[in-house]
Amino acid sequence: MNHDTITGLILAGGLGSRMGGQDKGLVELAGQPMVKHVLDRLAPQVQQLMINANRNAAAYAQFSRWVLPDRLTGFVGPLAGLDAALHAPVLEGEWVLTCPCDSPFLPLDLAPRLLAAARAAQADVAMASANGQPEPAFLLAHRRLAPGLAAFLEGGGRKIRRWVGEARHVVVDFSDCPGAFSNINTPEELARQGQSG
Repeated sequence: MNHDTITGLILAGGLGSRMGGQDKGLVELAGQPMVKHVLDRLAPQVQQLMINANRNAAAYAQFSRWVLPDRLTGFVGPLAGLDAALHAPVLEGEWVLTCPCDSPFLPLDLAPRLLAAARAAQADVAMASANGQPEPAFLLAHRRLAPGLAAFLEGGGRKIRRWVGEARHVVVDFSDCPGAFSNINTPEELARQGQSG
């Protein structure tokens, strides 16, 4: 196995509460579901692409062969999606790269830059940041972290930054990509993007 293979994971497992309960990945932006915008930018950077979804699995199956629900019940957050991927028997990559389904402008070089930084720092996790602000949902994590992540979640841990802080990690600056990590959480944000698009 190539030790630098990356599986992309689009995080679509949330409740979409700020979007009025709609499944954000399936909400349309510029005539396409948001998950399709994310997929179009992420797929060329990875060897395998999974989607973490806890509802509407059939709709997401149009975009990936691998649609995974959380292993934990109760919509406990993005780390549960990463946990599902790291424990999936179909996982092909040595690394898993997470991206939220509501971030359709993610960097086109996200995967290679995070991987290069992780290798240089001999880190197990690389997390994006921009303009001094961490972007914790944009993570590259090595599959060897699967047992530790499961234990963290089983112990009640939910915060990505806390989990990252406990691992050998590196933070990678993407300040040269303004707006790349903008996400669309509300109908108002969706309307603004539709007008500017």
